[in-house]
Amino acid sequence: MLSFIFLPEWVLEWLDRYLNYPGLEIWKLLDLAIFLSVAIFILKNPIAHALASRRETIRKQILEAEQARDRAAEQLAAAKAKLAQLDQEVESVRKLAREEADLERERQGAATQQEMQRWKAQSDRELEIARKAARRELQKFLATRSIAVAKESVTSQLRPEDDVRLIRQRVTELREARG
Repeated sequence: MLSFIFLPEWVLEWLDRYLNYPGLEIWKLLDLAIFLSVAIFILKNPIAHALASRRETIRKQILEAEQARDRAAEQLAAAKAKLAQLDQEVESVRKLAREEADLERERQGAATQQEMQRWKAQSDRELEIARKAARRELQKFLATRSIAVAKESVTSQLRPEDDVRLIRQRVTELREARG
């Protein structure tokens, strides 16, 4: 079987005995080794290029993942900072709202006081006007009533001869005043 190989006879016998050992058949192993050597020799460059390409792709993906992780960490830090600021902003808005509510309460209180003072002044003026009008009406009434009482008193006490005497006296006064 291996006679085509130019080796000493004893080597060929030894090889034949061990290579053709039933169940072991080393020639199958040699055939496999030769096949794999040729396959590796032929496929070495394409496999190397494919592995290099795959390695480069994996390296790029790892870099992109690291960049994405860094961006996510930055976004997380920014979100935490915004959250911390948000708490401060909420507190400042609450404080501002309390201050505005206090100012509005004070302003409404002052406006209420001014309105009450204005209404009091207006009611005082209206009361004074009503008091003066009532006083005038009372004076008119009293004057009218006094005249009526005096007239009744005079007419009840006046006799006809007193009436004639008063008329003559007035006429004399008018003549003297003319002349």
